[in-house]
Amino acid sequence: MLASAKPSLRNAWVHDAIRRIEADFQRSADTHLIAVDLPGFAGVDLYLKDESSHPTGSLKHRLARSLFLHALCNGWLREGAPVIEASSGSTAISEAYFAKLLGLRFIAVMPKSTSPEKIAAIAFHGGERHLVDDPRAVYAESERLARDLGGHFMDQFTFAERATDWRANNNIAESLFAQMKLERHPCPTWIVAGAGTGGTLATIGRYVRYCRFQSQVCGVDPERSVFFDAFQTGDRHLEIEEASRVEGIGRPRVEASFIPSSIDAMVQTPDLWSLAAMHALSERLGRRVGGSTGANLLGALVCAQAMRDAGQRGSIVTLLCDDGARYARTYYHPAWVEAQGLSCNDEISALSLLMDEGHWPKTLAGALRRAGSLAL
Repeated sequence: MLASAKPSLRNAWVHDAIRRIEADFQRSADTHLIAVDLPGFAGVDLYLKDESSHPTGSLKHRLARSLFLHALCNGWLREGAPVIEASSGSTAISEAYFAKLLGLRFIAVMPKSTSPEKIAAIAFHGGERHLVDDPRAVYAESERLARDLGGHFMDQFTFAERATDWRANNNIAESLFAQMKLERHPCPTWIVAGAGTGGTLATIGRYVRYCRFQSQVCGVDPERSVFFDAFQTGDRHLEIEEASRVEGIGRPRVEASFIPSSIDAMVQTPDLWSLAAMHALSERLGRRVGGSTGANLLGALVCAQAMRDAGQRGSIVTLLCDDGARYARTYYHPAWVEAQGLSCNDEISALSLLMDEGHWPKTLAGALRRAGSLAL
């Protein structure tokens, strides 16, 4: 009989690191599923999966947990070695939380345009920020820092869709389907989510097919992003110079974790109307949400219109990605909004009317782009 070998010091550290992350997960409750009245679309029930209730306040908490476990089990993280990530903010906040949990130094490489609230939240969790002028430079700068410091570049944009266990393990798809079981329409007709890395869309799309559900999955992309055009054309080499103004979604290049074949449709939303939807929804909820949630709401309304046109009744689930408090000095600051040309008082009123009475503003209807099974 072979004697059981004692784990090496490195393996002992990895084992304890995994235990700490799993213990943290065990202490956490699931996120809420909030029903939202949609009087203008009779027979369509809308729900928000409220990811802002995670310990780090956003959808990216799930991703960060998966990325750390993935890196630990692959042997990429070492005791005392720093972790580096390229991020527009929310993923970095969540990764800073897990790095602190494991006693690791964390450095976030971010565009200088990242909201001050997000930078402060990274620092609160013990993380450092490394700001760059060009958003496209975050990848190379992260690789350089990891190389120079002997650390690990987590690279969410490559590994988001690989790190998450899409079959189960309480991923976001399994969670929302479990929470829908007692609703009037328990199997959503549509599940709508924005594309940041693309990992959440891939997880949801794969889970839906694995479980043989009839739900369709719709991706949402803001302007100043290439995901929609990549979905429509199949060209994975697309790049643009501008960075997305909707933090958390949209990219200037097609990321490796964006899997177009895992979803059924996409909607590209104008930033002006995404912010209007953000405000209109915040008024209904009595709390502030972020811009990516506004974009998700627009995508959900496009799906609701498709259901109404087809005479369908059913449910739609989309994501409340994070709390609007993170954008007090951007989306909710009049001077910033005006400087960006995104003042939207009239559009907020029009969005409220759309939700209440189902009347589409002509300027919005003409500005939205649709592809896949939602194509006109």
